[in-house]
Amino acid sequence: MNIQSINQLAERLAHLFPPGMQEARDDLVATIRTTLQAGLGRLDLVTREEFDLQRSVLLKTREKLEALERQVRELERHGATGPG
Repeated sequence: MNIQSINQLAERLAHLFPPGMQEARDDLVATIRTTLQAGLGRLDLVTREEFDLQRSVLLKTREKLEALERQVRELERHGATGPG
């Protein structure tokens, strides 16, 4: 989540408070922003691009594994019927 998104969210949350608290709005926005940044910073998040790249790698790996499993089954079948 980028800084602009955090700022927008902090502004929206600040508008939810009653009108009597508008004097403290700037402090409230700063507190919300800091809290969101700290909370999100502790999360182990990846970008969408990183996620999509890892998903692609995983799919290719799964396809290779399935192909190797087919080869092993074929070799085992031939080994069971071969000379022995």
